[in-house]
Amino acid sequence: MKKKGLILILLTAIISGISIFVNSISIKEFDSSIFTFSKNIVVALFLFSIILAFGKFAQLKALKRKQWIQLTIIGLVGGSIPFLLFFKGLQLTTGTTSAFIHKTMFIYIAIFALLFLKEKLNKWFILGTALLLIGNFFFIKPDFHFSIGHILIVFATLFWAAENTYAKYVVKEVSGTLIAFGRMFFGSLFILIFLSASGKLSLISTLTFVHIAWIILTAVLLLGYVLTFYNGIKYIKISTAACILAIGSPITTLLSFVFQAKAFSFNQAIGAFFILSGLLFIVWLNEFAGKIAEKEVVYGWH
Repeated sequence: MKKKGLILILLTAIISGISIFVNSISIKEFDSSIFTFSKNIVVALFLFSIILAFGKFAQLKALKRKQWIQLTIIGLVGGSIPFLLFFKGLQLTTGTTSAFIHKTMFIYIAIFALLFLKEKLNKWFILGTALLLIGNFFFIKPDFHFSIGHILIVFATLFWAAENTYAKYVVKEVSGTLIAFGRMFFGSLFILIFLSASGKLSLISTLTFVHIAWIILTAVLLLGYVLTFYNGIKYIKISTAACILAIGSPITTLLSFVFQAKAFSFNQAIGAFFILSGLLFIVWLNEFAGKIAEKEVVYGWH
């Protein structure tokens, strides 16, 4: 089952890399909050259709009050507040520091997982995360110019890290698909409240065919992301899953290289090497060390 989780999260990382590339193009056509709300509500509708089509509606109806509250929290903490903070932050910033801040999420998730989920972090994992951090530094080359926008992105990253950690706890009793639906449905409702309060709701009526096409494309990618991620974390540590997502950056850059003729620099090549090396430590050596430790306990080696 661990292998299934690793494959699902690897798919999440690939989808993430593609999605970031597509979103970087499509966001230029929208007000960021309208764009976020539109694609999130479309994903929620897709997920509800999947729940009906695959006979999971009975599971949805069987959710207890505590579990509905959990899904609401995930929608608020992961599906609304950080999106609004992140895209607002991007509007207020320039340069590469924003991307680097976002790519440090695996560090916060590892800390939260250690504190609240009691996930054990061995030396291979710590070494792997250090390589990931170095790799992202070389890959992104942050300019370290800070502004209020960067502060918003820091908070968005912390919210997402908290939500990912909490979702790992909730997935013990609730299926990943239902968690994905709760995140997108309740997240959309909270963003709708924000749009209404900020007077932006009327902007939805100005959406054109081109806007709708971008919304559907990005929604399909987001659907793939949440389905693979929330079902994948059921089988592996959330700290490991967060680190695997780091390969999204090289994938995005590779797409830029292919479709926008952007050069793949020497620094990015070094960064990609460190990122892949870090993942080797985290996914293979970390898990291998874990199996050795289990055998030592079984056979009384310590």
